[in-house]
Amino acid sequence: MDGMNGEEIMEADKKLEFNKPWILQRADPYVLRAEDGSYYFTASVPEYDKIVLRKSDTLAGLADAEEIAIWTKHDKGIMSKHIWAPELHFCMGKWYVYFAGGDVDDIWAIRPYVLECQGPDPMTDPWIEKGKMKCADDDEFSFRAFSLDGTIFENKGDWYYIWAEKVGVGRQISNLYIGKMKTPYELETVQVMLTTPDYDWERVGFWVNEGPSVLKRNGKLFLTYSASETGACYCMGMLTADENADLLDPLSWKKERYPVLKSSEELGIYGPGHNSFTVDEKGNDILVFHARTEKEIVGDPLYNPNRHAMLSKIEYDEKGYPVFKLG
Repeated sequence: MDGMNGEEIMEADKKLEFNKPWILQRADPYVLRAEDGSYYFTASVPEYDKIVLRKSDTLAGLADAEEIAIWTKHDKGIMSKHIWAPELHFCMGKWYVYFAGGDVDDIWAIRPYVLECQGPDPMTDPWIEKGKMKCADDDEFSFRAFSLDGTIFENKGDWYYIWAEKVGVGRQISNLYIGKMKTPYELETVQVMLTTPDYDWERVGFWVNEGPSVLKRNGKLFLTYSASETGACYCMGMLTADENADLLDPLSWKKERYPVLKSSEELGIYGPGHNSFTVDEKGNDILVFHARTEKEIVGDPLYNPNRHAMLSKIEYDEKGYPVFKLG
């Protein structure tokens, strides 16, 4: 696994606390367990001005691990405002960070960008900018409007990119799209829409589907996403596809009618969402998400810093589908 013995794994497991603040004021948390067993953590910081990274031998150790800035926003132009939702991935032989950013002169001109690490160690080796994520040559739509929350995954030897992008006029609608990847920073296929905010729980405050993340288990792909505005109404939805299906066919994906995770008044956890997936030292699946501990938010929810990274154990039902619980 990673060189840890059974006693060390048990000790690391004891330090984990679930369904409560784990890393404070870190929204859009992303945790990756590398092939050598190391854990990496990144997230949006309250200032939205840089990309940070932590590394630890254990999942619990990320909470106290040193946090370094691997990249800082530009002073002007693109990537100079609203640096959001970074994700660290090892793709096609190199480390990449996928994130979104705006322009200080047009702060809502949010677009997806890519960083590439120039060596095997994402903590110490230099990073270079690969620019905005590139769409396929014949794609006239992708990344032209407010686009963010890019994530990637591999299935059957192919890599896919999923992201949120707004369409429409007036109060715009945020949908989720998918494309097959040609390189870690360019798409091979034209966008395909997977989900739009169909239901009332996806339309509170804003009509939103965003924050996609993919869990591959039991012969299926479980695509979770977040819905509605970023207060207590924020929640998680899910789509499911067979691993052998055509993932670029929207009909391959079945959408759940109701949220798979939402606020719990009883537990004092509000607005759970923008999740990622990892495993603990024993290989158990873990949900990583952010949530608030107060129902009433002071000021604009987007700029209130109290979205905290949390962890939750994932169980599976008789169909092999994940079950997400806050308690």
